[in-house]
Amino acid sequence: MTTQSKPQHIIVGLSGGVDSAVSAYLLKQQGHHVEAIFMKNWEGDDTETYCPSTIDMEDAQAVADQLGIQLHLVNFADKYWEKVFSYFLDEYRAGRTPNPDILCNKEIKFRAFLDYAKNRGADFIATGHYVRKTVTGNVTQLLKGNDDQKDQSYFLYALNESQLAQSLFPVGELTKQQVRAIASELKLKNHAKKDSTGICFIGERKFKTFLNDYLPAKRGPIVTITGETIGEHDGLMFYTMGQRQGLKIGGQKNKAELPWYVAEKDLAQNRLIVVQGEHPALFKSTLTTSSIHWINQPPELPLRLTAKTRYRQPDQACVIEQVNSQEYRITFDQPQRAVTPGQSIVFYQHDICLGGGIIEG
Repeated sequence: MTTQSKPQHIIVGLSGGVDSAVSAYLLKQQGHHVEAIFMKNWEGDDTETYCPSTIDMEDAQAVADQLGIQLHLVNFADKYWEKVFSYFLDEYRAGRTPNPDILCNKEIKFRAFLDYAKNRGADFIATGHYVRKTVTGNVTQLLKGNDDQKDQSYFLYALNESQLAQSLFPVGELTKQQVRAIASELKLKNHAKKDSTGICFIGERKFKTFLNDYLPAKRGPIVTITGETIGEHDGLMFYTMGQRQGLKIGGQKNKAELPWYVAEKDLAQNRLIVVQGEHPALFKSTLTTSSIHWINQPPELPLRLTAKTRYRQPDQACVIEQVNSQEYRITFDQPQRAVTPGQSIVFYQHDICLGGGIIEG
């Protein structure tokens, strides 16, 4: 776990979950002066049914009280809307599938929160992310967390080295099982609380209903890769590459009994293009991105490394090269399934997270 040579003033982002709670405890045990903040970043239809921020705040306050640390409630809702949610809507409007958690980390958890903490005189911020960092001289690098099943470096590739240098990740060297064991031993209120799986700060709403409140859906045809219409989609924004569930096109007459998958979204004609089985159209050996964010100094290209095109995917061997000033091309050793425009590709050399970019196609 992260340690410092002398007591520091550290502000922990308490989410109400067990990971940030144990992070605060570990830092307190190391003798640091620890405070905490609870970030409220969503307004409007914030109800206990879909976005239980009130419950999360109560859990965070209970942890802070038990650990004897001060908790501050901070509202970043305006920044969240401006920096994250508006981008989220623009991407869906353009037919892509964004990952708002990545931008949320960059703009809210490690920018707005960091600015707040520095203004309060903090030396560091800390979060419950399962990642590690290493400092060699003046170079700070992001490393995968020790728990392969929980590593969250994929979601932090957009941080810069300065943000990383001022951040601590106390549970990065632990497994989730070890974290829960610590929380259970301490009898923390949230020791058995389930992990959140909803959109960053928005919660576990019914996604289709939620998105439809902000972007009007336009129905259209579902067609095979040969152009045959076999159904109707509810709106292209509700689907993503490789999706199987919710297509409602099973049992087609004179068609093989194989599952259908989304292969492409045709925005120009508002068509959802589908294929059956593990069709070649689901796989790509190359993809492009228009920009790459490197956490540290940009490496010389072309470069052989590994990459993930989605969270929890095993590292995939590939080569990245710069095609021109506006485009990078990544070529994989093995074809990749369901490469999704708007999602992120994240690059690694062994345990080191180098950076990443947004998939264009």
